[in-house]
Amino acid sequence: MANVVVIGAQWGDEGKGKVVDIYTEHADNVVRYQGGNNAGHTLVVGEEKVVLHLIPSGILHKGKRCIIGNGVVLDPEVFIREITNLKAKGKMEDDSVLCLSEALHVIMPYHKRVDLAREAKSGDRKIGTTGRGIGPAYEDKIGRRGIRLCDLLDRDIFARKLSEALEEKNFLLEQFLGDKPFTFDEIYDEYCGYADILRKYVADTSLMLHREVKAGRNILFEGAQGTLLDIDHGTYPFVTSSSTCAGGACTGTGISPRAIDEVIGISKAYVTRVGSGPFPTELLDADGEKMRQAGNEFGSTTGRPRRCGWFDAVVLRYAVRVNGLTGVAVTKLDVLDDFDSIRICTGYRYNGTVINEIPATLDVFAACEPVYEEMPGWKTPISNIRSFEDLPQNARNYIRRLEELMECPVVMVSVGPRRDETISLKNPFGK
Repeated sequence: MANVVVIGAQWGDEGKGKVVDIYTEHADNVVRYQGGNNAGHTLVVGEEKVVLHLIPSGILHKGKRCIIGNGVVLDPEVFIREITNLKAKGKMEDDSVLCLSEALHVIMPYHKRVDLAREAKSGDRKIGTTGRGIGPAYEDKIGRRGIRLCDLLDRDIFARKLSEALEEKNFLLEQFLGDKPFTFDEIYDEYCGYADILRKYVADTSLMLHREVKAGRNILFEGAQGTLLDIDHGTYPFVTSSSTCAGGACTGTGISPRAIDEVIGISKAYVTRVGSGPFPTELLDADGEKMRQAGNEFGSTTGRPRRCGWFDAVVLRYAVRVNGLTGVAVTKLDVLDDFDSIRICTGYRYNGTVINEIPATLDVFAACEPVYEEMPGWKTPISNIRSFEDLPQNARNYIRRLEELMECPVVMVSVGPRRDETISLKNPFGK
């Protein structure tokens, strides 16, 4: 038995979907524990590409139970659309393999409108939100005024909570944000329709997972975004609104910390970031554009071009520490195939002093300059290689140097987007 958490070790978009898809083969349950449809996992199986925003990547494997935990905020319309698209592709023939926590919070239309209106009002201080209503939904959750899935299923409770919410949200929209209000009926009827569809997926998923642990079955916990976007441990305020770190797997599902056996961090062989915020190794030159094009670095949710930069070992050491990583999966190593030389950031220079940790103060972090170490590239395609020993010597040297700087072993190397374009060094499930 093993219970494994997979998290992003950078700013998200590290390729978690592919890694989760591979590890799902060894799991009985795959659980999404935080975030909403502001995240996107792109999977390539054979020649088919599947993009998922809410449903765990394990849904592509038959016989695996997929669970969306209480730490997620759910947009019912997006969730139902994903199910429809999967069924159209011949996937998810059995509805019983997908479960929703009765305690998760629901994204409402006013959350999305508030999200977009606030961002528009922010001017040059934009955070870079996707506008999906994620942050405002978490605000209502923490403010103890959110609508949970179990509330949505009871029409009387839902009607009362919606009326209370609209009194506040319409005032905010009209009087402060200068946007149009909502009527009760336009939301109530639509969301009651969603409730009728969602009802069959709802369960006490915390109890379900407790029983799976007791029965000795394998569980894979799937996070969204990345460590540096964590609401507590990320580059605040340029973060998401949930706990993206490994601890979120416990609070977002109701599982005990004692049940977690392995924590695998996913890191690109370089770094990308979407949205605003400090990014010390960002490349605003031909090398950055070369990475973007070779890695197809455009958001799977928004289509926005990602900011690209050299590997930042300071960020990875931080991720190792706050998540308790037991291994790192390095993705997109093949994107670096055509570089003559490759840089690694080993520290930051601030006011003439070299620092080796991420500063908490945003202005200080934004002013940090990377201290680089340079290594020779390998200048040959590697996507057809399936064993670490067969990689070019310079590619192996690069991975080994990353291990030294991260202070954590590399357990997987991805050399292409397809499931089979992967080199496995250690399986966290022990198989």
